[in-house]
Amino acid sequence: MTTRRGFLAGLLASGIASNATWADVGSPRFLTAARVGEQYRLYGLTAQGAEVFSLNMPGRGHAAAAHPEKAEVVAFARRPGRFAQVIDCSNGAVKAELHSPEARHFYGHGVFSSDGRYMLTPENDYENGRGLIGVWDRAQGYKRVGEFASGGVGPHDMLRLPGTDKFVVANGGIDTHPESGRTALNLPTMRANLALVGLDGTLHEITELDAKLRLNSIRHMALRPDGLVGFAMQWQGNPTDHPPLVGLYRPGSGIPPILGQAPEDLHHRMKGYAGSIAFSGDGTQIAISSPRGGMIQVFDAETGEFAWHIEEPDVCGLNVANNGFLATAGTGRIVRFSSPEAHLLRQDKAAWDNHLVTI
Repeated sequence: MTTRRGFLAGLLASGIASNATWADVGSPRFLTAARVGEQYRLYGLTAQGAEVFSLNMPGRGHAAAAHPEKAEVVAFARRPGRFAQVIDCSNGAVKAELHSPEARHFYGHGVFSSDGRYMLTPENDYENGRGLIGVWDRAQGYKRVGEFASGGVGPHDMLRLPGTDKFVVANGGIDTHPESGRTALNLPTMRANLALVGLDGTLHEITELDAKLRLNSIRHMALRPDGLVGFAMQWQGNPTDHPPLVGLYRPGSGIPPILGQAPEDLHHRMKGYAGSIAFSGDGTQIAISSPRGGMIQVFDAETGEFAWHIEEPDVCGLNVANNGFLATAGTGRIVRFSSPEAHLLRQDKAAWDNHLVTI
C-alpha cells in the first residue's frame, strides 16, 4: 500500500503538486489549527476527525480559508496578526505571504470568491477606527488589488453566500488598537452589525440588533446551504448581564434576526462567550460552543428555541458531522454528537484551536 509520504513524493516528482486538488491530498473535510507541545500545526481532518495531513506553522493560527478547488489554504495568524501564509497542502510549501498594509491588521479569517480567484480579508484600519475588506488576486500571486469598507467596525468573520459573490460580514463593533491590546476603545458608542456586501464593494444591506444589545459583539458565523446565516456573539457589557449569544439571519429578507437563549442556569454558565457556531448536518439545528463555559448548546434552526446541551471542557471548534455535529477541544478531544450524549472519536496530544473550517 502506498504510504502518504510516498504519495506526496510522487506528486512532487510528477510536477503537479502546486496544482493538486483536494482529492489529490486525500479529500479532507475540515481544516483546523493546533498546538502540539511547543509547535503549532495546521491539520486537514476527515468528516470523522481522522488526520489527513499535518503541516508546520510559524505561530499560533486562528482560522484558514480553503480554496474551492486547489489543495491550497490561506492560514491566518490570530489577531492582531499582520501576515497570512498561502500553503500548498500537498507538500507544505509556502507559496506566498499576505502582509496587511501599514496601520492595518487581519482578524484571523478570510474567504475566497466563487471562482477561487480572489481572497477577501477582514481588516482593522486602526488609525481611523473602521473596518475594511482587502482584496487579493490569486492569479497575480496574491497581489493586493483593492479594498472596500466592511460596513462597520471590527469586521471579524466573513462568509460567501452559496452560488453568489455576495458576502456577509460580521462587524463585531469593537474598536481596538495594537498599542492597547484587546481593550475596547469605543464602548460608549459600540454597535455591531451584519453587512451584506458584493465583490465589488457594493453595500447591499446592514442589519443591527436592538439598541439594548449594542454591546453584543457579533464574531463568528455559520452558513446553511439555503443561505440562512447563524451568528455567535460575545458580550462586552456588564458580566452580570446575560444577553442572547446565538442568532439566525436571512440575508436580504428584511426580517429581523431571530435570537436564541438557553434556560437561565445553563445560559449563565456560558459566561457571555460563544466561541464557534455550526449548523447540524441536516440543517435543523444550530450549535454554539463556549470554551470558557465548557459547554455546547444546541437550538432549533428555525425558531431559535433551546433544544439541549452537552458538557465538554475547553471546547470551541464546531462543524457538521452526518446529521449532527463535530467538535474539537483544547484537551485534544474530538467528539461527534447529535443528542446530549457525545461520542469520543479521538483523543490527541494536539490542543485544538478555535475553529473547524469547511473545505
